[in-house]
Amino acid sequence: MSLVELIAQADARGLAASGLACSDRCVSLLVEDDELLRPLWAHLVDDSDWSESLLKACAALGPADPGEGEAAGLAREMLASAPAERTGEALRAWADACSLASLRVHRLLDPADPAEPSEGAATAEDDEAVRGEDGADEAPPLVAAELGRQVVVLQLLAEHGPQGLRRALDVSGEGRRVLRAVVSRRARGRG
Repeated sequence: MSLVELIAQADARGLAASGLACSDRCVSLLVEDDELLRPLWAHLVDDSDWSESLLKACAALGPADPGEGEAAGLAREMLASAPAERTGEALRAWADACSLASLRVHRLLDPADPAEPSEGAATAEDDEAVRGEDGADEAPPLVAAELGRQVVVLQLLAEHGPQGLRRALDVSGEGRRVLRAVVSRRARGRG
């Protein structure tokens, strides 16, 4: 099943976990606190209201920096656009937007797919196409790995319900470490 189909079929908890996992991986571009979004994950476990914890997490990111770049801006927007009330349609739109934004972040940072705009640079349509059947075949390595993580999170929630959240959190943590390593290598390459 493609990522688009998995998002279309996911329940509210799966959609919330999907969007949160994308945000969790990418927000590491803005802060080094691996626990920042942990309270939001806890609200998914007990199905409690996350609005207050969401406000605290957004506030912890601080104001946007004009020089933070497209990837960091996308990461900030993912968390900022999370619905305070976890209703089906709002979560589906958020999970879908986070999926695309996270793939874009990974494309921008993928060393095999330069982020500098150039002739033939990847577009949002390319990010959308990756989410379809066989999309990973055409994606650069970092994007393909992120696509795989998004699929795994949705499958875990579909198959295991709330019990899949722990493994989804682990998958997200692994992706966060990969993204940080890529950013670190890029910084060393420029220095």
